Amino acid sequence: MPSQHQYRQPQGTSSSLDDPDSDLELDLNELDPFTTSRNGAPRKSRRSDERPVSQDQDSGIALRNLRLGGLRGLGDGTDRYGQLGRRIGGQGEDLYGPLDDDGVQRDSAGSMGTNPDDDAPLIRPSTSGRRRPKNPPQQGSMSSRLGSRIRLPSFMSPHASSAPHPENGPYQKRNHEPTSTRTICVGQVQSSRFPPNAISNAKYTLWSFFPRTLYNEFSFFFNMYFLLVALSQIIPALRIGYLSTYIAPLAFVLAITLGKEALDDIARRRRDAEANSDSYTVLQFEDRRSGLTYGFASGRSGPFGRPSKGMKSKNKKEMKGRDRLAEIQEEEQGLESDDQPHRRTVTVREIVKKSRDLNVGDVLKLGKDQRVPADVVILKSYTSESNTSTSLASARHESVRVSSDLVEPVSNPLIAQTIATAAKDSTSLEYDSSSADAGAMGETFIRTDQLDGETDWKLRLASPLTQSLAPHEFLRIRVTAGTPDKRVNEFAGTVELLPEANPGYDPHIDKSPGLNGSQSQGVDEAEPNSDTTSAPLTIDNTAWANTVLASSSINMAVVVYTGPQTRQAMSTSPSRSKTGLLEYEINHLTKILCLLTLSLSVFLVVLGRFESTDNHEWYVNCMRFLVLFSTIIPISLRVNLDMGKTVYAWFIERDQGMPGAVVRTSTIPEDLGRVEYLLSDKTGTLTQNEMELKKIHVGTVSYANEAMDEVSTYISQGFSVPASNDGEDLPTLITPSSAYIAPSMTTTATRTRREIGSRVRDVVLALALCHNVTPTSDEEDGQTVTTYQASSPDEIAIVRWTENVGLRLIQRDRRGMVLQSCATGRVVVRVRILETFPFTSEGKRMGIVVQFLSRPEKSGSVVDEDEEVWFYQKGADTVMTSIVAANDWLDEETANMAREGLRTLVVGRRKLSLQQYQEFSSRYKQASLAIQGRDAGMARVVKDYLEQDLELLGVTGVEDKLQRDVKPSLELLRNAGIKIWMLTGDKVETARCVAVSAKLVSRGQYVHTIAKLRRKDLAQDSLDFLRNKADACLLIDGESLALMLTHFRDDFISLAVLLPTVVACRCSPTQKADVAKLIRAHTKKRICCIGDGGNDVSMIQAADVGVGIVGKEGRQASLAADFSIGQFCHLTKLLVWHGRNSYKRSAKLAQFVIHRGLIISVCQTVYSIAQHSEPVALYKDWLLVGYATVYTMMPVFSLVLDKDVDEGLANLYPELYKELTTGRSLSYRTFFVWVLVSIYQGCIIQGLSQMLVAVDGKRMVAVSFTVLVINELVMVAFEITTWHLVMVLSLIATSIIYLGSVPFLGRYFDLAFVMSLQFLWKVAAISAIALVPPYAAKMLRRTLKPPSYRKVQGL
Repeated sequence: MPSQHQYRQPQGTSSSLDDPDSDLELDLNELDPFTTSRNGAPRKSRRSDERPVSQDQDSGIALRNLRLGGLRGLGDGTDRYGQLGRRIGGQGEDLYGPLDDDGVQRDSAGSMGTNPDDDAPLIRPSTSGRRRPKNPPQQGSMSSRLGSRIRLPSFMSPHASSAPHPENGPYQKRNHEPTSTRTICVGQVQSSRFPPNAISNAKYTLWSFFPRTLYNEFSFFFNMYFLLVALSQIIPALRIGYLSTYIAPLAFVLAITLGKEALDDIARRRRDAEANSDSYTVLQFEDRRSGLTYGFASGRSGPFGRPSKGMKSKNKKEMKGRDRLAEIQEEEQGLESDDQPHRRTVTVREIVKKSRDLNVGDVLKLGKDQRVPADVVILKSYTSESNTSTSLASARHESVRVSSDLVEPVSNPLIAQTIATAAKDSTSLEYDSSSADAGAMGETFIRTDQLDGETDWKLRLASPLTQSLAPHEFLRIRVTAGTPDKRVNEFAGTVELLPEANPGYDPHIDKSPGLNGSQSQGVDEAEPNSDTTSAPLTIDNTAWANTVLASSSINMAVVVYTGPQTRQAMSTSPSRSKTGLLEYEINHLTKILCLLTLSLSVFLVVLGRFESTDNHEWYVNCMRFLVLFSTIIPISLRVNLDMGKTVYAWFIERDQGMPGAVVRTSTIPEDLGRVEYLLSDKTGTLTQNEMELKKIHVGTVSYANEAMDEVSTYISQGFSVPASNDGEDLPTLITPSSAYIAPSMTTTATRTRREIGSRVRDVVLALALCHNVTPTSDEEDGQTVTTYQASSPDEIAIVRWTENVGLRLIQRDRRGMVLQSCATGRVVVRVRILETFPFTSEGKRMGIVVQFLSRPEKSGSVVDEDEEVWFYQKGADTVMTSIVAANDWLDEETANMAREGLRTLVVGRRKLSLQQYQEFSSRYKQASLAIQGRDAGMARVVKDYLEQDLELLGVTGVEDKLQRDVKPSLELLRNAGIKIWMLTGDKVETARCVAVSAKLVSRGQYVHTIAKLRRKDLAQDSLDFLRNKADACLLIDGESLALMLTHFRDDFISLAVLLPTVVACRCSPTQKADVAKLIRAHTKKRICCIGDGGNDVSMIQAADVGVGIVGKEGRQASLAADFSIGQFCHLTKLLVWHGRNSYKRSAKLAQFVIHRGLIISVCQTVYSIAQHSEPVALYKDWLLVGYATVYTMMPVFSLVLDKDVDEGLANLYPELYKELTTGRSLSYRTFFVWVLVSIYQGCIIQGLSQMLVAVDGKRMVAVSFTVLVINELVMVAFEITTWHLVMVLSLIATSIIYLGSVPFLGRYFDLAFVMSLQFLWKVAAISAIALVPPYAAKMLRRTLKPPSYRKVQGL
């Protein structure tokens, strides 16, 4: 049930938005054409059932005399006031005719709200010279009648330039052209039609299912072959046996295949429905008087923001029964008795909508850890601690107090001026720092790792134009957005705040000074009554679909792109039907069989000397032979393979070692055993995206694991705050110059230990200050829990570590920070933030200039000018080496940490005198004002004045936690012959560290890095180097990869596929998919792509085998994948075990089914030769169908349970998997071996049967067919490696079925002969001759050249 949430609204003059329809009073501006043209469009008329709402009493003239005068003067003289309301719908003259000049016939109800021109001004400057026609035309069009009944806000009236005419409104929506920009009316129904916000991974629609599936099926040669054979039976001359013998098997195969595809697609749709059913809170705007709901179809409103049918009929009855004079009197009473002259009429309440029901223009209310369901623009962001009234108070520019925990302005004029300048330049309002949350200033953080793979949090801002608005005023907002685009890091748009129709006082476009004394943003002083106030929108104001809100703030956002037009969907390739490599291989083999069939047919016709038989010409006989030999290409092959795939899927989903595994595409399980390239995402796939500081080095000693307890001891001692010496109760705060004082119990501590303690304190203090982390407080289970927000998870890990060792960040804003000792709970450090230099991918470092306070502030106290100013900096060792002072241990220690896969940060500091800081500040400000080369100039000033000979404090090592068993899993896959590529959207340094820690890069292996490559000559040099370094690991970023694929596509991919490991970072989702497609096209090998985020969907769908991991942030990758697993370590079992079994079993099953069809065709050939090359069937009707079904199907199909090794050996010897990639289990060699066996056995069975019995007759058929069935059952037993109970039962059951059916085969057999001893010994002799030689040859080959699986088994 939707929650009813009533937002507090500002008290003050109401706007026309509050009463857009009121016609109780006539504004003076309406009587003055000049005022009308200046102040905006007139307001629309009011519905008769709306309650009156007062307007400004000083600027309005009651319409009572105008209206009643018109009623008296134009009436028929017999009407009384009590009868005025009963003239609705009458045929009399229009009472308001003189007031209309647009030539449109008005309803005699007058101002009852049935015509949008009711609110037209009485005197229009543009029509003063025109006369109203005597006979105005009637409203003829349905659209005009419908449009006249639509109730829209005033800013959507036909007079507003930015709104569509009601006749072009919701009833006549047009499809939005994707190549044009869009203007979005917030909280309302849009004039254009946009796609629904639904995720769809389905491959088919209701209309495309049969065409696409049938096309896919008949694109295989053997299906087309059987279709032609079945159609040939329509011709009487070619008909052999029953028509159903050929039609039924084909129909059965197609039904099985199509049903399987349909079930898979239905399952995808069900999973999509689950994802599309996620609930979200949406703001609903409703007029309290009319019940009109904007943009929703719920409750009291019908679709498209209009009253529902039931409500319209109710209102119609009320209108008929209402007295016109009573209505006017009621309105006057309302005006006189209203104590709140500026009461608003639009209320806002919260409803719950499913993700698929969200529309463009809906306003979402999103909280922490919620996934964004569509592309949105953030309108407002505030903390959970501050309610809406607080935000509204700040919107009215009320002063906000600064918490006593923050410092007062410094006494030094320059520093104070610097802080004031920074505050003035800020685009955000000051906020109550007691909450210490960025959300109070319209700021929020989002996680985009599921969109672009980057682990850093992104800062997003609400536009200052919308941040201060109350929720009910969102209806005044227009958002203009560009065309849908796949570029996730770019966006350009505008937001407009439309004026109120009666702009007397608008707190949001006020000219009064703000907190910093400046004019409100976006308001032009020269045009105080301008129509709209606009502001630009950038990528910083957006949150794309599938990102996750990371802040503890509440965010109001408007939907701008939905469904297939979101960035996420446009970066995703459409689903495609995947066909396994085994299917293509079998398709090639069936072409050979077809050629063999054609050769046999021609051979028999030639052998018969092209003579006509049974009135059939030789070419007709040739066609009849083709039909007879059609069993060479067994139609049951597809049935057996498809049923086998279902069994493999069942095994995968019920494997206890892979809980939660799901097979979403059951047509390619055999490809799991043929993978040669694995393309993996990093974040969420190989790593958990959880950072932890594992090691810290302070120059002389290193701390890790249990040694961190010693660091905690040092911090507890170093930040013990002594009492002040002046007798006051306030303790002295810690500064970097404070002496490290050990407790009395450790007075005997050596000098070295005190120095180490001082070093540890300094480096921990530096780490606790040099960051951009903001602490937030949340309520969980009645307890206050402190969490941290930052753009980088590395910084959060470091700040969390400083808290664990005893120094907690309790407060931070733009002005300063406060640190607390965890041991004593007292504030020990307080600093002012003077300058911040954020981290950039080019600079690879971040710095901060702070001023320490040595004593807490008291009321009226003045800070001394000699407070310490320090510059702290941390960054990558590659850039910090040249910045810190000379030392002899930095390079060695960073190399050690890098080999452990840790992300290293070097920390340094420098003390600044007041004069140094003043000089730096002046030069830095001057550089920031430059037009050309601003960034380079500012960086040069920082380098010249700050980044010189920093004191090296220490080195930290941060670990990105890997998923469970990632290292052994990757090692096993490499030993299985799989080349592994890691494709990520993260930074180069992060990708390198994860590659090392996950053992993608072996110890001592050279890593060749190609980054920021823009010149083709340098790209060619890199390729030349890789040709001579084939064992290196390639690390390349997205920019360089794009250059390579553009100019050196073939050269690059031919070299890259030979390397043992490739790591590509800063890759877009499209680049990931392009790499997968390029490897497939170049190598013709099977590739597997695995990921967990929405940014991996394109890559997964482009792969031959797509594997999705059910991630923390969503199921999109899992839903789009062919196989879904819970963890990366499950991939090894999926490939090495299930992939092996699926491929080996299908290969054996396919070859045996081919053998079964080929042997019966050989028997037919021998029989036809004995019949003088006549196309006469040997086995007719039931014998032909029964042989391929009940007499052999169960034993043959039981081969899907066979396995050559157990799971332990498959994992112990992953090299066994490498053999599968060569395709030896089903190759041309094995195929022709089975062909030779079939020819031998067919000739023996049919030849000896004809020799021992007769050439023709039921006795020969009985012997031949019985030996044929026995031969197949025994051959199945010969091929089984590991016996299963089902195999034994199937053999026994089939034997019993055949013996039990013999008495019913009197039409084909001589039953008396079958019961004789002569029949038995002939069957036994022929069977032995047919079976013993092939089995002996198999045993001999196994002895001389045993297969690999027998070697590892020791057999």
